[in-house]
Amino acid sequence: METLTKLFGSITKVKVVKQFVFNPEVAFDASLMANRTKETVTKVRAEMSLLEKMDLIKRRVFFKTVYRKKNGQKIGVRVKANGWILNENFEFLRPLLAFLVSLNHLNPKDIVRKLNRGGAMKLIVMSGVFIQNTESRVDLLVVGDHIKKGVIDSAIKTIEAEIGKEIRYAVFETSDFKYRFGLYDKLVRDILEFPHEKILNKLGVV
Repeated sequence: METLTKLFGSITKVKVVKQFVFNPEVAFDASLMANRTKETVTKVRAEMSLLEKMDLIKRRVFFKTVYRKKNGQKIGVRVKANGWILNENFEFLRPLLAFLVSLNHLNPKDIVRKLNRGGAMKLIVMSGVFIQNTESRVDLLVVGDHIKKGVIDSAIKTIEAEIGKEIRYAVFETSDFKYRFGLYDKLVRDILEFPHEKILNKLGVV
């Protein structure tokens, strides 16, 4: 990420470009992009304006879900929004994509450090988007004791903002994972029997 920041000029621009390039079918307005990148609306709006001038993105009217309070409850409502989407005819899109993919990796230690705040981690397995394997059912498997789901979810959002893609992940308490592992649970088997990388393995799983 540091190399990309130096090349692109700001961490915000790097995150915004990744979101568009790695999610070509998704339209974003400033608020959605701010939520995805964990940057301010003002910053992402400025970057998207520049990217539009470069023709990397183009204007698109789309529908999004917003949540409003009604009778004390949050109700999802579909509304029309003005935003942007990737311009797939951008002249340098293919080399840009190849370049971002080649540098789009996080230090495994950073991932472990982020997730460690959510409990006593015992096993963390990367697959899918982290190893460029589109066939994987899950990108990240997290196993530990005293799991704090909210903290894990927050850490995942941070990781998503950095890599520019949503992450499919599974979280288990150690006892639940061992039970599933012993029963040859399909999800667990699909993760561990296909390409993956164990970045933390205190359980001795092979």
